[in-house]
Amino acid sequence: MAISVFPVFEDFAAEIGDLDLTQAQDEAVIDAVREAFARYAVLVIPGQNLSEADHLRFARWFGPLETTIGSFRDDTQLRTSDKIADVSNLDTHDAIWGADSRQRMFQLGNRLWHTDSSFRQVPARASALYARSIAPVGGQTEFADLRAAFDALPASRQAELRPLVARHSIFHSRAKLGFSNFSEAERQALPEVRQRLVRRLPENGRESLYLASHIGGVEGMDEAAAQALVDDLCAHATQRAFRYVHRWRQGDLVIWDNRCTMHRATPFEDLRWPRDMQRATIEDVGNTVDAN
Repeated sequence: MAISVFPVFEDFAAEIGDLDLTQAQDEAVIDAVREAFARYAVLVIPGQNLSEADHLRFARWFGPLETTIGSFRDDTQLRTSDKIADVSNLDTHDAIWGADSRQRMFQLGNRLWHTDSSFRQVPARASALYARSIAPVGGQTEFADLRAAFDALPASRQAELRPLVARHSIFHSRAKLGFSNFSEAERQALPEVRQRLVRRLPENGRESLYLASHIGGVEGMDEAAAQALVDDLCAHATQRAFRYVHRWRQGDLVIWDNRCTMHRATPFEDLRWPRDMQRATIEDVGNTVDAN
């Protein structure tokens, strides 16, 4: 049976129906999902009842999986496999974390506009986030279409941005929240990386801004000018005209294209309501500077 595609906007965000990811799918279905992903960049697949193996099998439709960052937790034990990023508010005993949890402080950075793993030498192509349980209120996720944001810029501005290279680090975004409690080993494990400020998507040739709160500078610009540029581009890219807001339902699986979107989590009462969200992250093919 063919999948059903229900766009939210003409070329951004769509809901996918008639798809049960607990079942093996033939290549025609997989190709149809990939085609929808290339067009809409954010896909919502509701009503799923996934095991971790189901979740990972789906994510592998899009490429090899990234290993999660586990070193920033309060303990070394993980609730999930190392192919799943645990973005819940739960500890290893499935109890809600404490107010002073190191993992909580780290995850507050998800409330900044960002792109997953842009701080890695090989960044993320896509993220597939599955809602095992949700808070009754709050906790939406906002997405911004960086393709449409780039298209809306004047041609002269586009030309100025194309050659620019930004410097990304997970420690830049966390410093914005005043969280700098990282060991030297953690810092050395994730050194600053260079990424293009504008990138081209190989599936369709569309150009996109490549932005994140992880940006700490732009090559060839002083710190103040670089920060002003990034702030201006982020404000432009996150206008209402370029945004989709997802209100989670238990069993939703949402996959988005990190190459051409930004996203951020919105607040909820994380010391009151358990919220079990798990993400599989798909690696890109290489660093953006090498690819362009």
